[in-house]
Amino acid sequence: MNALRSAPARWRAIYLSDIHLGTRGCQAEMLLDFLRNNESDYLYLVGDIVDGWRLRRWWYWPQSHNDVVQKVLRKARKGTKVIYVPGNHDEAARDYCGLLFGGVEVCAEAIHETADGRKLLILHGDVFDGVVRHAKWLAILGDWAYAAALKLNYIFNGIRRALGLPYWSLSAYLKHKVKNAVEYIGRFEAAVAAEARRRGVDGVVCGHIHHAEIRTIDGVLYCNDGDWVESCTALVEDRDGHMSILRWTEERARRLVPVPAPARLAAE
Repeated sequence: MNALRSAPARWRAIYLSDIHLGTRGCQAEMLLDFLRNNESDYLYLVGDIVDGWRLRRWWYWPQSHNDVVQKVLRKARKGTKVIYVPGNHDEAARDYCGLLFGGVEVCAEAIHETADGRKLLILHGDVFDGVVRHAKWLAILGDWAYAAALKLNYIFNGIRRALGLPYWSLSAYLKHKVKNAVEYIGRFEAAVAAEARRRGVDGVVCGHIHHAEIRTIDGVLYCNDGDWVESCTALVEDRDGHMSILRWTEERARRLVPVPAPARLAAE
C-alpha cells in the first residue's frame, strides 16, 4: 500500500503553461495532483491554458478539466496571486488583458521580481515563433500532426500502465530526436533571451515549445516551464529566489512512500 506525504510543498512562485484544457492529450488528473500538493504566493499561467483552436473544431471538456479551473479559482480566493498571460491557443483571452476574473488577473505579459531581486519577463513566447506569426495555417497543420502524435502517446502509455510501468512521453522523445526540432528550440530560446536582454531584465519565463529548460544565454536567465500534455513539468521559485523545474511524474513517484504492513501479533 502507498500513501502521499502529508504537507503540500510551499513555493514563492509557480509557473505553468501549455496545459491545453479541452484536448484529450491534457494530463488534467496529473495537474490536479500537482495543484493539490503545491501551494505558492504567486501562480503564473503562462499561456495555452485552454486550447481554443481544438475546441472550435470539436468540443471536449471532461469533469477533470473543469476541476482544474475550479482548483485555480479556489487558490485565487484563498490569497494566491494568480496572473494569466494568454498564449496563441487561448489568444481570445488577450482581448481581456487588464481585467480581473474570479481573482485572476489577465495580462499580455508580466514582470516578476524574485526573492533575490532579479526581474523576470513573463510571456508565452509565441511572438518569437515565425510559423505562428507568419504562417498560421502551417501552425494549425502542425497542431493536427501533434495531436496525432499525442494519440499514439496515449496508446503507448496505456500499454505501459498495463505492464506496471510509469508514464513516459513517446511524443516528446520523438520530437527531441528530430534534428529540425532541436534547431528550432535553440533558435527560439536565443530569440526569447535576446528580447529579455533588450528589455533590460535579468531573465525570462516562457512556455510555447513544450520543452522545460533552465539555462543562462549570454548572461540572461532563460526559463521554460514545459507543458502538461507530454512532460508534466512546472517551474518553481523557492523562498530564496532559486528557480527549479519539477517533473511531476517523477516527483509524484518519489512522494509515494510505502506504508509498513501491520506487525503480526505475537500470538500468531
